[in-house]
Amino acid sequence: QVQLVESAGGSVQAGGSLRLPCAASGYTHTSDCMGWFRQAPGKEREEAARIDRFGNTRYADSVKGRFTISQDNLKNTLYLQMNSLKPEDTAMYYCAADPHACDYGFIQAAFRFWGQGTQVTVSS
Repeated sequence: QVQLVESAGGSVQAGGSLRLPCAASGYTHTSDCMGWFRQAPGKEREEAARIDRFGNTRYADSVKGRFTISQDNLKNTLYLQMNSLKPEDTAMYYCAADPHACDYGFIQAAFRFWGQGTQVTVSS
């Protein structure tokens, strides 16, 4: 059974940093297509960052230059390093995985496996 577990969310002041880990169990494709998504109150869930099976990364314009997605395949863990946080980054953050999501343009419907989410709150 595949489980993705995010952690290390929390409250931080604007300008601060957080690193979110997503630990995968029962999933042997952590070097494949994975992504971080977020959902702010009253808004639709959106993609924040992605990494494909070749290690190529892509970021939403709103987080580019501030967030970094990375993988530790030995630990089966995906990370999202978030720097220079802004109040508009406040959201529930989810990691997602699917070995075929890359082939479908990383659309949310292509991800079969999702974590339960971790809350990030940035105060001004």
